Amino acid sequence: GDAAHIVPPTGAKGLNLAVSDVYYLHDALISALKKRDRSGIDAYSSRALTRIWKAMRFSWQMTTMLHRFDDEDSFAAQMRRASLGHLSQSETARRDLAENYVGLPF
Repeated sequence: GDAAHIVPPTGAKGLNLAVSDVYYLHDALISALKKRDRSGIDAYSSRALTRIWKAMRFSWQMTTMLHRFDDEDSFAAQMRRASLGHLSQSETARRDLAENYVGLPF
């Protein structure tokens, strides 16, 4: 997973993405081989990349929210604090983080 998808470790998504790649490829191959339908193979990259970019967004969000960088300016620091505050005050935000953390549905 980590070899195919270079994702910041904060989100721990490499293995999850590898599993989803296999899941999507399995669907595409079964459809192509049993039904002679290539639409799944044609859509494979788009389907996989949609999930990959969602995981990248989550990893980026977690990295920027949980880490203070040496070059962090006052705006970035305030945004980081606001993100943490939003999580502590919003059940919806916590639910969204939990769904992304454990893995989005296939």
